[in-house]
Amino acid sequence: MKYLPISPQLFTKNRSKFVKQMQPKSIAVFNSNDVFSTGADSTLPFEQHRNIFYLSGVDQEESILVIFPSATKTEHREVLFVKETNDHIAVWEGAKLSKSQATATSGIQTVYWLKEFDSVFPTLMAEATSFYINNNDHYRQAVEMETRDDRFLKMIKSTYPSVELVPNFPIMEAIRGVKEPEEITLIQMACDITEKGFRRVLGFVKPGVMEYEIEAEFAHEFIKNRSKGFAYTPIIGSGYNACVLHYIENNQVCKDGDMLLMDVGAEYANYSSDMTRTIPVNGRFDARQKAVYQAVLNVKNEATKLLVPGTIWEDYHVEVGKMMTSELLGLGLIDKADVQNEDPKWPAYKKYFMHGTSHHMGLDTHDFGALKTPMTANMVFTVEPGIYIPDEKMGIRLENDVVIQAEGPPLNLMQHIPIEVDEIETLMQSS
Repeated sequence: MKYLPISPQLFTKNRSKFVKQMQPKSIAVFNSNDVFSTGADSTLPFEQHRNIFYLSGVDQEESILVIFPSATKTEHREVLFVKETNDHIAVWEGAKLSKSQATATSGIQTVYWLKEFDSVFPTLMAEATSFYINNNDHYRQAVEMETRDDRFLKMIKSTYPSVELVPNFPIMEAIRGVKEPEEITLIQMACDITEKGFRRVLGFVKPGVMEYEIEAEFAHEFIKNRSKGFAYTPIIGSGYNACVLHYIENNQVCKDGDMLLMDVGAEYANYSSDMTRTIPVNGRFDARQKAVYQAVLNVKNEATKLLVPGTIWEDYHVEVGKMMTSELLGLGLIDKADVQNEDPKWPAYKKYFMHGTSHHMGLDTHDFGALKTPMTANMVFTVEPGIYIPDEKMGIRLENDVVIQAEGPPLNLMQHIPIEVDEIETLMQSS
């Protein structure tokens, strides 16, 4: 891995939080993700399943974590199974984790080789009355393929038909949404790498560069600083492309007079950052661009102040809508009649700002986290309002990542990333 070692205390704490919410005599199993083929003998780079990483820190394929706090044998209350290395694997792929390394990484004392799973697991299931399914009920989930956990669940249903099946998502949603200090440090590191990339790009962008060249500049700086690369597929859209919310082609020329929207973030140790900045391709905002930009910045700044303990996610978005309505009225994009006659289900401001303002962030860019209960300290949210005006071929979005504090305003993890008009113009023109 490119990232520096993480203290196993983090993963020990995370497992403890999970165990506290488990039913009596229940067992939970977490599988690594599959390695996906692209055809012939090629595969995509391995990406660890975020749940097993969150609970163990193990970042290796074909690993299995078993948590069974009611096990008769204390050594079986948390067990890690890892792929055994051999000389052939060591030569072709590099050595895998040894048992002692797996323990040092995870804090789990009982480590077996994966080949021992079929003999050990039935002895554990003989004592269990319920089984936690490693399911994904995230409100934005879009899983279209059978996962390793799906196949494992089929085996559980056929082999242990009497065991009660319980989804683990409610537990994972609750505990992953509130970050430990070590996690906030890792997210901050991802944000700091993103800052390095953005400052690099400010000195690179000019009329005539291609969007993909800008993507390459970010990638260079990210990997140079111990990141695997982008936390999500980067959006780098100039001119009209900035009005396409999930524009990822990044293959057009950046023209003089256009605004350039960059929604990019580095990952670090599987933790995400999520930044959006919009800059003038030629290094200077014209009057209209500055007015729209400042309107978005105003909404972002005021919305951020609402992210405090006790805030309800749905109510928060209603309040942000009111802020955006005021700014759009000031820009002349909507008028009072538009507001008076608006459909409550699709307010007038939605014509120019059609997406949400904030989402949980962490191991996933759109991370697990409670949305129907009041916000609490140490939740990490994005704040990302935008105004999109296709007729003017201009889209402006600004986004920071913030941590809710027990008292006072949220901590801005991107406070050092340039965002003010004057600072951006100065940095672009001095390069």
